[in-house]
Amino acid sequence: MDALIVEALDSDVLHWLGARHGVHYAPELAGDRHAFRDLLAAARAVVIPPSVALDAATLRRAPLLRIVGRLSAGAENIDLEACARAGIEVVRPASASALAEAEFVIGALLQMLRRVPIVNDEGLLVGRELGGTTVGVVGITPTVRPLAQLLAAFGARTIGYDPAVHASDASWSRAGIEPAGLRELIAGSDAVIVLLAFFPRYVGLFGERLLCECKANQVVVCLSHSSLFDEGALARALTQGPLAAAWFDSMEPGALDPGRPLRHVDTLQVTPRVAGTTRESRVRSAWAVARRIDELLSLQGSEPPREFSPTLPGGPAALEDDPAPA
Repeated sequence: MDALIVEALDSDVLHWLGARHGVHYAPELAGDRHAFRDLLAAARAVVIPPSVALDAATLRRAPLLRIVGRLSAGAENIDLEACARAGIEVVRPASASALAEAEFVIGALLQMLRRVPIVNDEGLLVGRELGGTTVGVVGITPTVRPLAQLLAAFGARTIGYDPAVHASDASWSRAGIEPAGLRELIAGSDAVIVLLAFFPRYVGLFGERLLCECKANQVVVCLSHSSLFDEGALARALTQGPLAAAWFDSMEPGALDPGRPLRHVDTLQVTPRVAGTTRESRVRSAWAVARRIDELLSLQGSEPPREFSPTLPGGPAALEDDPAPA
């Protein structure tokens, strides 16, 4: 078996990959750990959903495995260090969800600015417009370029910070973003977008000292790991100021449980990691992962194609502007 597909996949992508390699399509294995491990032992490549864990113990039972695919950018369910030790490449789409995430951020900003009113100079509770604001982006990812373009269309100014990218780096100008220091960004932005890739050293980066410097009535959208924020400091900033509202596209398990600081904060919106998941982004991700798996399997040399007769999902067709390869 060349590839074991455990995640629901677009039918066009599935047929394309199946015509080139021996593919076994079995999304039902996501709920059957033992059957999954048995089939994985004979696979050279596997595509798994977030609900399927791939740890060191599982990898030891898959001696032929060389490729692991994920349709979403996250890899929390994959032991990346164990994969590296075993010489297994983890294939994830680099920018397939960038536009979806950028649109999500714009929608979140518009909702918070309009639906969370502030007191104006006349003493009235009013909403705000995105045009004319300064938006700070923390973390330069593929999402920043379409996001900066959308913000510019609204008439917003965009500044950015990334601890791993120097202010003189050309990435900023290519994205249309002005580089700034983190404290300068926090103090001068009407809205802050957190896209920063997670590393343990960044846990609690947005703590008491930093959040106290936020511009008054600032709103925050976070698509990154919620542990970048100290939850006690975030709760105080939302209830006592200076933050007007925050939107997180996922929270650590238990963060909203009774007794936790964020439990009853009504200016906090949490969604279940939906920013990058759209019909279109799923198709783009599927093609990106399938193409890379095809390249790697072809480089390694594959067995003769086997009969391919999966139970096909009723997925969307391939994107018109990203046609299937011949």
